[in-house]
Amino acid sequence: MLRPIRTLAAAAAALALVSACNSASTNGTSPGKPGDTAGNSRGVSDDSIKVGGIVSMTSASGYSKKDTDLGAKARYLRANAEGGINGRKIDYLGAEDDGQDPAKNLAAARKLVQQDKVFAVSPMSSVTFSGADFLEQEKVPTFGWGTLPAFCGPRHIYGFNGCLVPTPGGTLNQTWPEGIGQILGGARGKSVAIIANDSDAGKFGIRTFQQGFTSAGFKVSYAKASVPATAVPSDWSAYVKEILAANDGKAPDAVVSVMQPPNNIGLFTALKRSGYQGLLSDPTDYDPGLLAKDATKQALDGVHVLLQFQPFESTDPKMAQFKADIKAAAGGQEVPLNMHMLTGYMSADLFLAIAQEAGKDLTVESFQAAAQGFSDSGTLVGDRAEPKGQKDSFGCGALVQLKNGGYEVSVPFKCYEPIPFK
Repeated sequence: MLRPIRTLAAAAAALALVSACNSASTNGTSPGKPGDTAGNSRGVSDDSIKVGGIVSMTSASGYSKKDTDLGAKARYLRANAEGGINGRKIDYLGAEDDGQDPAKNLAAARKLVQQDKVFAVSPMSSVTFSGADFLEQEKVPTFGWGTLPAFCGPRHIYGFNGCLVPTPGGTLNQTWPEGIGQILGGARGKSVAIIANDSDAGKFGIRTFQQGFTSAGFKVSYAKASVPATAVPSDWSAYVKEILAANDGKAPDAVVSVMQPPNNIGLFTALKRSGYQGLLSDPTDYDPGLLAKDATKQALDGVHVLLQFQPFESTDPKMAQFKADIKAAAGGQEVPLNMHMLTGYMSADLFLAIAQEAGKDLTVESFQAAAQGFSDSGTLVGDRAEPKGQKDSFGCGALVQLKNGGYEVSVPFKCYEPIPFK
C-alpha cells in the first residue's frame, strides 16, 4: 500500500517493499447509500485522498496488465513528492486483480467502495467492466482506458484519452485508418480485414473500426468478431482461409486485429506461414517484454501497433518525465517500458488534473463541477477536455513498427479530425 509520504526517497523505498501487494484497508464505517458521507467526500480527509485501482493482473491466457498499477503508482508518487493535491497526499491502495472475470471486476469495485472507502478508482484497466454501473451509482470518479462502452456516457467515468467506443452522436478516432493509409500510400483502392474476439467489446470494436476504415477510403472486405474470447485457438487455419479469400477471392492489403497479444501472435504467425505479404496491425503489442522470446518476436516482426499516446521513442520532455517517474516508482531500477504503464500513468494524471481544479473543498460534487469545464493541452495523449471526453476521443495517436528487434515510429504522433459515429 502506498500511503501519503513526506519525501520522494521515502516513497520510493516504501513502494519497492510493497509493489506486488494489494490493499484491504477500511476506515471502520459500514456500507451506505450511493455517494454516502457528508458532502459526498468519501475517502477524503484533511491530509489525504484515498484512491484504488482495478487491473487485470492475471488472466486465463497468461496475459497481464499488471504494469498498469506501476504506472499509476509512478504518477501518484510524483504528485505526493510535489506536495500533493491542494495540500492532500494521494493514499493509493494499489490495484485489485479482476482476472478479466466480470464477477471479480464487480467484486473489486464493491470492495474498493464499500470496504476501502475510496474517493476514486484510477486506474481501471480490463477487457471487462461489469463494475461500471455500480461505480456510477455510487458516484465514484473512475478513470481508465476508454476502450469499453462504459467509458462513454456515464457522468463519473472517464477515459484518459476520451471515449473510444462511442454511442451514436459521438465521434470516432481516425488515427488507425489514417495511419495505415499513410503507410500504404493512400487508402483508395486498398482493402482491409478486421478481426476481433467474440465478446461485447470485440463486436463493438468491429462496428467502430469498420466505419472508421470505410470513412478513410478503405474497402472493408472482412469484419468479424469470431475468435473465442475465453481461450486462444490452437488452430487458426479456418480464420486464415477466410481472410485470404475475403477480398473477392484475394488477400486484403491489410489485416487489422482488435485482440490481445496471445491471439495476435497466433493469428499473425498463421498468416505469415500461409505466405501473406500484406500489412499487419493491432492496438496491443507495444511491449518490449514480448520480444524476450524468439518465437514471439518473429510473430510480431513487421507488425504496426496503434498507439493513442506519444511513443516511448518520442523526445517530448513529458515523455522524459514519464520515464523518470517510472524509474523512481521501480525503486531506482531501469525497467522495460510498456503501454500498460502509460495507461495507469495517464489515468492517474487525468484524475489528478481534475482534482487539482476542484480546489481545497474536495467532494464528488466539486470534482464533477471541475470536470465540466476542464481542459488542458500538450499532454502525452494530446489535448484533453471534459465532458467532451465522455462522448468523443481526444483524436490523437501514432503507429510504431516492430523492426530489427525493436520498435520504430512508422507514423508520428498526430491529432486527426474525428468523424461522427453512426
